[in-house]
Amino acid sequence: MSTLATQERLLTLPGPKAREIVERDANSISPSYARVYPFVMSHGRGSEVWDVDGNRFIDFTAGISVTATGHCHPQVVQAIKDAADKFIHISSDFYHKSMIELAEKLDEIVPIQEHCQTFLTNSGTESVEGAIKLARRATGRMRFIGFIGGFHGRTLGSLAFTASKHTQQEGFSPAMPGVVHIPFPNPYRPLLVGDDQGLAVLDYLENVVFQSFVPPHAVAAVLLEPIQGEGGYIVPPDSFIPGLRRLCDKYGILLIADEVQSGIGRTGKWFAMEHWGVEPDIVLSAKGIASGMPIGAFIARESLMDHWGRGAHGNTYGGNPLCTAAALATLRLVEDGMMENAARMGHVMQQKVRDMMDRHPSIGHVRGKGLMVGMELVMDQATKEPARQILKDLLQTAFERGLLLLPCGVSTIRFMPPLNVSEEIVEEGLYLFDQALTAAEEKSLGGRNGR
Repeated sequence: MSTLATQERLLTLPGPKAREIVERDANSISPSYARVYPFVMSHGRGSEVWDVDGNRFIDFTAGISVTATGHCHPQVVQAIKDAADKFIHISSDFYHKSMIELAEKLDEIVPIQEHCQTFLTNSGTESVEGAIKLARRATGRMRFIGFIGGFHGRTLGSLAFTASKHTQQEGFSPAMPGVVHIPFPNPYRPLLVGDDQGLAVLDYLENVVFQSFVPPHAVAAVLLEPIQGEGGYIVPPDSFIPGLRRLCDKYGILLIADEVQSGIGRTGKWFAMEHWGVEPDIVLSAKGIASGMPIGAFIARESLMDHWGRGAHGNTYGGNPLCTAAALATLRLVEDGMMENAARMGHVMQQKVRDMMDRHPSIGHVRGKGLMVGMELVMDQATKEPARQILKDLLQTAFERGLLLLPCGVSTIRFMPPLNVSEEIVEEGLYLFDQALTAAEEKSLGGRNGR
């Protein structure tokens, strides 16, 4: 462990340079951005970042699971520079090699045996929008199933599925019609009666929703995150996703896997669906696919893509040469050891976090796969009352100790460092986290130490 983590320290934040930028931001930038605390970045390397006042931080956010290979990986940076020397843009009315190479690589790694084709987008929400259109065109059906707690973006089509916070929907109705939401199986906070929440949700879908709300023959697709992201890093029971695939097959419904946050090695496999051995029909990707460059994709069975032709869907910037170069470099790095490291460091991180439970009464549940780890905070173990204030205080005091964290769900901390994070950085970050959680608990729980 580095010297930094061997002593208690509190930074005076924000510093003078950061304060100036925050003030300018308030005057010039839309207030809709939900900033958690006033971190103003100067530069980053790997899992470490520095603010404009020279303060160093451990980054357990990776730009919301985006900087998969760490900040400014030299191979990704070089790939972007080399591409920029050739040309910065050519519209999708024409062709270029790295666009095709990326699509070929995605076909190779996506967990679908049938040959797949790819549409390249600029973001996760655009990937969702394209998949919705393709599902309607391919099936001739207009309805969809989404999940409570799901997050799929903020444009009006994807917003129709997003159901993780009411603020994301408030004031924007009506979004795209035709989406019915059902519970996502949450073993820690079950919404339905039944010992196996996966089976309970499947029963609810087939015997309640399909009988009372929308007939299955009207449903084009089910859209889900295999592991919910913004909804709380919820990992479903093992019964759920295989059972959902069987139910979709029974009624001719497409299964769309939103792997925007969980894909590209984040869970220790290329895509989270692989943990259950299930093939989706369409896979959505973005975030970590290009280490921070703005690119996304939806990858679908060729038999589905065959349902639309020239001019049915398009964009201007999709397949940008700088972004595709960054994506190809990223996929090589993930394949050449980072995905394996994510599985290994995820195991280390989860074990160390679980070891904290005996001395931290607010830790209610720890869950995740690979480096997609969630810790749910509660005020009381018996009632599971969400610890909203502890979460708020924890984020701030961790920031003051030099650790960047982000929340999800109602009161969950998510740990999502770059896939190449070292064990030394994991230990240092969790040391700072331990100190920060102690301070946050003391503020809200007083003398309730231990369990």
